[in-house]
Amino acid sequence: MRREAGYEAMGANSGSSVLPTAECNRGNSTMESLHAALAAVLPDLRSRCRDPWVVIGSAAACLVGADVSVADLDLLTSVRDADALRDRWQRQHDAVHRPDGAERFRSRFARYRFVGLPVEVMGGLEVFGPDGWMPLRIDRIVHVSIAGLSVPVPAIAEQIRVLDGFGRPKDRARMAVLKTLCEVGE
Repeated sequence: MRREAGYEAMGANSGSSVLPTAECNRGNSTMESLHAALAAVLPDLRSRCRDPWVVIGSAAACLVGADVSVADLDLLTSVRDADALRDRWQRQHDAVHRPDGAERFRSRFARYRFVGLPVEVMGGLEVFGPDGWMPLRIDRIVHVSIAGLSVPVPAIAEQIRVLDGFGRPKDRARMAVLKTLCEVGE
């Protein structure tokens, strides 16, 4: 099934697809933690965000079936939506946490404490590469269902492209796992 999703703000122009129910190969506890975090934040994402948003990182890989560890829920938003969420989630804000990779990444970043997993919001994420700072573009979105919740994530090939641009060892390892899913079929 194909739906136009309006992800132009993130660079998407090819619409989105709906995938079957998510089944992370890490087991029930990972999916339970991920579901708890998503259930806690989705109402605010849907009501407060004015622009498209998408789950990225290990949670996105897990949601499309990759056997990866999930330490947090990474959300890519616009800067204005990151600000709106910061205002809404002030009580959950983790002011102590400092993200790794400041030399490669910049965004309106904040980490929040929620049930299940910490949630990291990256508003207007930019990645430093050979051409300098470039906004992260997500060109193809799919929706996965986890316990009745519809969640936008980059398509598998798109996740591989993004991770390649990130270039860290943990990203390369996650790329290898995602590539095995591509061999099976997206």
